[in-house]
Amino acid sequence: MRPGYQPWRIRGIQPHVQIHEVNMLDSPALRRLVSLIRPEWVFHLAAHGAYSWQDDLQAILDTNLHSTIHLLNACLRSEIQAFIHAGSSSEYGIKDHAPAESEAPEPNSHYAVAKAAATMYCQFVARRDTAPVTTLRLYSAYGPYEEPQRLIPTLVRHGFKGEYPPLVSPDIARDYVHVDDVVEAFIMAAIHAPKNPGAIYNIGSGRQTSLREVVTAVRQVMNISAEPVWGSMPSRKWDTTVWVANPDLALKEIGWAATLPFAAGFMQTVEWFHRKPGMLERYYQRAGDAV
Repeated sequence: MRPGYQPWRIRGIQPHVQIHEVNMLDSPALRRLVSLIRPEWVFHLAAHGAYSWQDDLQAILDTNLHSTIHLLNACLRSEIQAFIHAGSSSEYGIKDHAPAESEAPEPNSHYAVAKAAATMYCQFVARRDTAPVTTLRLYSAYGPYEEPQRLIPTLVRHGFKGEYPPLVSPDIARDYVHVDDVVEAFIMAAIHAPKNPGAIYNIGSGRQTSLREVVTAVRQVMNISAEPVWGSMPSRKWDTTVWVANPDLALKEIGWAATLPFAAGFMQTVEWFHRKPGMLERYYQRAGDAV
């Protein structure tokens, strides 16, 4: 964990895990820590810039690129069995189809550039050293513990009040993949050593869901009678009507495929909030909503 980390997601398991604090830009300290822990598997998910309010360029480069370089270099000094790097579908840029992993990245944001550069560094080191390094290009992960200001938690928060939040065009689409499926992808990637060092896999459902379909699922699950007001929120520069994964290679090489359709995953997310009423209040507070 980085110094000053927010522990709210891990409070339930905190007594059962060992936590180490380290600045991932401090290469000597990171090497010492990795040497002390001697991990077998490393899941590298540090990210900054994926959310609209994270726009500090230095933080984006430090978190996504520089920390990846320092951590991977430290891990190469240990006998790790797997280093799984969380990439991003945004590395591809805006596409009119489901891109294969072999397509050249066309990043269209500082975050996407930093992510693409980190993936390329992982691939370079993996090929140079025949190291067990894999990148998972994640599509729109959602589910329990998601950042409160993201779309799905925002829909849930408003849904409990019988309303919808401001919405962009109903045709905007994403490939939503439930966090349980994402976790399974990381485990499968660690179990199956990549056939090609530096392998990249798309982690998405292979089906895009429009915002109209999302709102329909929300209405059904949360029994909302109100009508959505489309266009009540301006479109963002990254909004597009086509955003979908081609997960064929992940199925072929590591045996992974998403299992939860969006409607079922959304229902599971709402049920999670029902089981954790205190968490719902925390989400309202973190998002600045009135309870």
